[in-house]
Amino acid sequence: MIRSLRVRLMAAAFILAVLFMIGLLPALQSTFSLALRESIEQRLASDATTLISAARVENGQLQMPDLLPDERFNLPDSRLLGYIYNRQGDLVWRSRATTEQSINYKPRYDGMGAQFAHIREPNGEEYFVYDVEVKLLGGKSAAYSIVALQPVREYKMILSGLREKLSLGFGAALLALLVLLWAGLTWGLRALRQLSSELDEIESGKRDSLSETHPRELLRLTGSLNRLLSSEREQRGRYRDSLGDLAHSLKTPLAVLQGVSETIAQRPENVEQARILQSQIERMSQQIGYQLQRASLRKSGLVRHQVPLKPMLDSLCSTLEKVYRDKPVQVTYAIPDNAQVPMEQGALLEMLGNLLENAYRLCLSEVKISLGYSGAALELSVEDDGPGVPPSQRARILQRGERLDRQNPGQGIGLAVVKDIIESYDALLILDDSPLGGAAFRVRFKPL
Repeated sequence: MIRSLRVRLMAAAFILAVLFMIGLLPALQSTFSLALRESIEQRLASDATTLISAARVENGQLQMPDLLPDERFNLPDSRLLGYIYNRQGDLVWRSRATTEQSINYKPRYDGMGAQFAHIREPNGEEYFVYDVEVKLLGGKSAAYSIVALQPVREYKMILSGLREKLSLGFGAALLALLVLLWAGLTWGLRALRQLSSELDEIESGKRDSLSETHPRELLRLTGSLNRLLSSEREQRGRYRDSLGDLAHSLKTPLAVLQGVSETIAQRPENVEQARILQSQIERMSQQIGYQLQRASLRKSGLVRHQVPLKPMLDSLCSTLEKVYRDKPVQVTYAIPDNAQVPMEQGALLEMLGNLLENAYRLCLSEVKISLGYSGAALELSVEDDGPGVPPSQRARILQRGERLDRQNPGQGIGLAVVKDIIESYDALLILDDSPLGGAAFRVRFKPL
């Protein structure tokens, strides 16, 4: 399937041009052939007139001069042939050019005047014939058929040359037409290329909206896209503000409930109820935190970001080294220079923060971060030399609130947020065994 609009238009124009020329070429050839036949008829009529003007009748006999005014009748190898027949159809004179010719032609002499015809001899030779009936010669009564003939070979050679020249000319014209069409389409589609360029800038975050300098046929489209962009920004802003307000409004009631549960827990008979209350408060806090993280880090619908990876990793690893200063961790990179990841900065920071925090917390002494290609897909990997994740538990730990490590504090929403972020970018999170001996978290991005 052809996906380029310009190639489609060129293909359609090429097909139409070829069909037009295929239909036009026979029409031109037919027109030229007809004009050439008319020209031959006029010339043979003139030649017959030459014979008529040279003929004389004396004592009832036809007299012709030894040399005719038209030299072509006098040359033996001439392609112009002249014959004169009497009323009975007998040949009474022939030009010198006919001495080596044997033509089986019989004049019609039917009182119809002049006739132009095309005859074929038994030997395959073809001739154009102009036969004119004469009743007066030199002012005297006579009955003769004056015939001028010309071989068809010259006519066919001219037509063959014409076809070749027309074919070459039409081929050159088609090539020139295609070049002009390509140039015209390139100029005409420049507006679409400009629109595509502006969309790329919007996706990369270099501009907020499309310009209004496009042709009027595209203004409705650009206007709709601008309204969509504006609506998306406003909706995301309102969504985040609403969630922030909700979290803030719930923070105080939750703190009050937490204080009440602690007061209730001081009485031995209320310990069980206090434990249940604290569990529900913790669950509510976990749900609020999870939903806030999930909503604030969702991918934009139109904007496509590219974030440098190494500076962010350096910052995160520096912070984690301070957090785990009592645990020496060796971090190695396998990342190309100037490598970029197709995610928003906030989403990438949250995703890497969770993955690296898990790796630092669970590793023995080594963490490896790599970026490369798995087939056509970009793949980011975070590996450690810790205990790893059993295959039977890999699906469970990606659910919110689920944790394998119960010895350290946490709500168990980090990997669930990571999974949501990755899925919002149409990417895939793969849990695997690392060659280091621990777990490998691989983020595989969909090819662009």
